[in-house]
Order: sequence, then structure tokens, then C-alpha cells
Amino acid sequence: MPSPRIRRLLLDEQTLESHLRNWPLIQITGKAGIPPEVYRFTYNIRGLFVSPSGEILERDQHVLEVNLSLGYPRRAPQCRMLTPVFHPNFDESMVCTGDFWAASERLDDLIVRLGRMIAYQEYNTKSPLNGLAAKWAAQNVHLLPIDSRSLSPPGTRQEVSDASPVPSEVVLPPAPAEGDSRDLQDPWSEKIVIA
Repeated sequence: MPSPRIRRLLLDEQTLESHLRNWPLIQITGKAGIPPEVYRFTYNIRGLFVSPSGEILERDQHVLEVNLSLGYPRRAPQCRMLTPVFHPNFDESMVCTGDFWAASERLDDLIVRLGRMIAYQEYNTKSPLNGLAAKWAAQNVHLLPIDSRSLSPPGTRQEVSDASPVPSEVVLPPAPAEGDSRDLQDPWSEKIVIA
């Protein structure tokens, strides 16, 4: 009988293959291991990057590598972009997933969520990996999201939640009262979601 980790890896592969089959916005473009422990995903969505001349430009394709380390699923998958991206929660070597990862989260949900982040449908400026991108996002809310399409494949659990009505303006929770420790407990409590 396979270990719980192997069963989880097998389930992840089956779910990803099922949900992303024939979905043009997010595709599995590589995997390694049996069952897979490393994935490569290509996102065919609009996001931002910084050109060699320093300009912030749009990009239509992004490649992400996901490594499911030995600590997975207790530990968050190790994610890094293989193409440049300009976003508060991405840097050259990693993507910030630890703020919201839980062992009960499904890998396919995480992959869609990372796409929403690339498209600036979600971002967190309170604990950024890229301070310049956080400052830019805060100053350019009127330009966001970069890509407003629903990124969840049809028929998935997330597609149903993506379809629920959300205001078109930035949604911020109320500021914590003095002495309130919500910011320390959940850095994503101040995340910005744009529909």
C-alpha cells in the first residue's frame, strides 16, 4: 500500500490532468517523477515583467516550476517562475505561497490561484517579496487587474466561486483596531482582490 504522500501525489496528478486537459489558459508543460514531484506549468495570461531597459511591460505567457518536496503536503510546494514576472509576491527565486498554504489545500487550486496572482487579480502589498512591485501596484490600482478573465477551468470547484458576484473595486477589510494582531496571524488578511 502506498504511503499517504504517494497517494497525495497520485491524486494531485490525476486532478491536475483532469482539470487542465484542453484548458488553454493554464497548461501542464512538463513533469518529472513517478508519481510527479516536479511540474512545469505554462500560463497563457497577461501579466507584467520589467524589460532590460527598466520599463514595466505586459507579457502573455509565463512559465512556473512547482517542486513538491519531501515535506509536501505539510509544507507548501516550492514555486519559482522560469520567466520574468513583476509582482509584489514573486521574486527571481520564489513565489510566496506560505502565507496561504495549508496541507488541506488542493494543488490544482494553488495553480489557479498563482495564475490569478500573475494576472493581478490577487496580490498582497503588506508582506511583499518585491517592494517595488508592491509600490507600483498600490499606485496603479486603476490599471488592475492586468487580465480579468476567469482562470478556473470550466466545471471545477473554483470556477463556481469565481463566478460569484464580486465588486469591481478594490476590496480591503477594515483596518485592525489598536492591539489587534490579525496582521501578525494572517498576512493575507489585507490582500487585495480585484474582480
